[in-house]
Amino acid sequence: MNGATTSAQAEDQACYVYGVVPDAAPKPADAAPGVGNPPSPVTLIHHGEVAALVSEIDPEAPLGSPDDLRAHAEVLDTAAKRGPVLPFRFGGVVRDAQAVTDELLDPFEERFAAALEDLDGRAQFAVRGAYRQGRILQEILADRPEIADLNARTKALPEEAGRYERIRLGEMVAQEMAARSAADSRALLERLAPLAVATSDGAPAADLAVDASFLVDPGRREEFEAAVEELAGVWAGRIDLRLLGPLAPYDFVTGLIERTVEAS
Repeated sequence: MNGATTSAQAEDQACYVYGVVPDAAPKPADAAPGVGNPPSPVTLIHHGEVAALVSEIDPEAPLGSPDDLRAHAEVLDTAAKRGPVLPFRFGGVVRDAQAVTDELLDPFEERFAAALEDLDGRAQFAVRGAYRQGRILQEILADRPEIADLNARTKALPEEAGRYERIRLGEMVAQEMAARSAADSRALLERLAPLAVATSDGAPAADLAVDASFLVDPGRREEFEAAVEELAGVWAGRIDLRLLGPLAPYDFVTGLIERTVEAS
């Protein structure tokens, strides 16, 4: 996909952009096909110190299938295992290869190069955990007598007669679980944040107790992974903890680029 395209090609094909890597980055692995059906090979468009990860797509074909979303993530995560990458959001389509150079790489080359240098060697890890529902409900009933009493009363009532009490019980349990999730999230950050360059956390999804991302230096990766394993042991039987990564730094790319702008 290097070089200019003909007018006929431009009408039939567009460029899907996954992200930006250093100019010296290796050719994308064939094991990570691009988006689209059928997917086109992922290639590099080089410009100065950086290169864009792209593949050809039919501009008229719909995007957004589960396969497309997985392909987008797999291309970027594969690249992240081989070196620094600045991932773009899903759905980035540019007219053609020349437009990738003219509208993306050329105007932002210095910012991209500086952010990639700042990222070199670092990787994102996501730590997510889900409550064991039976265990956490036992904790709540043991710690909150008023909830335990209401739970016992609703069990003794007929289905229709206890409708209001069951709604109230559900609300009280949900509030208590949210409070415990907030406390467990703080404990997670207190243990892991000192081992990372940066952290990103927000309200966990409804099915998760904790969910945070960490940007980790290579020299602290073993220590970080050991700390996650230690925490998983402490929470065993209560929270099922998972470590995902190394991943493309989805949660940190905006901050990296903004810092390079502020420093310029």
